[in-house]
Amino acid sequence: MPSETPPFGVLLINLGTPDEPTPRAIRRYLKQFLWDPRVIDTPRVLWWLILHLIILPIRPKVIAKNYQSIWTDKGSPLLVYSNKQKEALRTLLTSQRNQAIPVEIAMTYGSPSIKHATDKLLSSGISHLVVLPLYPQFSATTTGAALDALSEALRTTTNIPEISFIRHYYKEDGYIKALANSIRTYWEKHGKPDKLLFSFHGIPEHYETNGDPYPNECRDTAHLTAEALGLEESEWMLSFQSRVGRAEWVKPYTDKTLESLGEQATGRVDVICPAFSVDCLETLEEIDQENRHIYMGAGGQEYHYIPCLNADQEHIEFFSKIIQKRV
Repeated sequence: MPSETPPFGVLLINLGTPDEPTPRAIRRYLKQFLWDPRVIDTPRVLWWLILHLIILPIRPKVIAKNYQSIWTDKGSPLLVYSNKQKEALRTLLTSQRNQAIPVEIAMTYGSPSIKHATDKLLSSGISHLVVLPLYPQFSATTTGAALDALSEALRTTTNIPEISFIRHYYKEDGYIKALANSIRTYWEKHGKPDKLLFSFHGIPEHYETNGDPYPNECRDTAHLTAEALGLEESEWMLSFQSRVGRAEWVKPYTDKTLESLGEQATGRVDVICPAFSVDCLETLEEIDQENRHIYMGAGGQEYHYIPCLNADQEHIEFFSKIIQKRV
């Protein structure tokens, strides 16, 4: 490869993960994650008391068991798959540009940090940074938080490069095609279900009321994917998962939806999670394990989880296309 300075670098950003599936590591991660006002907008004094006196002393022990059920020999699935995306994208871009293109993965919370990743990219001499938060749909709680963290990481940087920030890609043709093809491929191997459920991570209702576009972008993703698959309205549903606390979250809820489908003796239900770029705790434990038990326990006959796109070749090729549109 030529040794000239790369024309641009790529920063992939995901949410984050504990370093280990232990209460101590999870407490450290949750302390950073849950203190972000983008994630929890409760008044700071009240939230400090709730976080430090109730959540952090109790929740890490519970969550540690969940992480332990999905942890791999190579570490957290989210980080393992994110690193595979990074390497696959770096290889593809380098091949397409006939020049080494630096690509780094960073987490808004935890390691590797955005500061660490941007320092590595800037050390290569790039003058243009393309930032791709790995959230197809925009939310202030995810993409907005990533932008905040990026700004903080560059706060002391004297020579800030040109930055192209990809806000969302929830209805890009390449993304919808990759999603639909992953579902088709799964059905070719396992047959077709009675119902396909698109389960998206939820947010509190008042976030949507205050203008967060995320729920509507999720609805658009589901409609476009169902349309690409040629599904009738009766063949698919949409729901929102991962709610916590007593506040109302956007509806319908995934667990309640699956419970109802089980009670109706729906037969086979397949679930896919298009808000996640890679498989993680919320897909592998919450959807593939916890919600499987809910559906089957309510009378359902067969339950399938369709994996995230992860480092699928079509997914990486789509990333390459939207990135190169910015340079």
